[in-house]
Amino acid sequence: MSNLGQRSDLEEAARGQLGALFEAALGAVDPTRCVGPHLPIVMPRGRIVVAGAGKAAAAMAHGVEVEARATGWFERLEGMVITRYGHGVTCERITVAEAAHPVPDEAGL
Repeated sequence: MSNLGQRSDLEEAARGQLGALFEAALGAVDPTRCVGPHLPIVMPRGRIVVAGAGKAAAAMAHGVEVEARATGWFERLEGMVITRYGHGVTCERITVAEAAHPVPDEAGL
């Protein structure tokens, strides 16, 4: 910062670039957004079952539902994921259960 307490153009540009990098990094690891690119373009016939466990499981299940709705196989989707208490996300076709972590409790069984 300059002596007058104002940011220089270079400082403002650097701040903007760092902010953009930070947002890009967060977007790259967003469980809802990162699942879609790893799903098959054409889904096989029949039911599509999702199973998962972990802190990001519910958010990833939501990402699968978003992709399924966009690509036309939403009605064939079903499954269940177990996530840590406080990490649940509302899903329509996939059941989300919250349980203890790292030591399982009755809710996770």
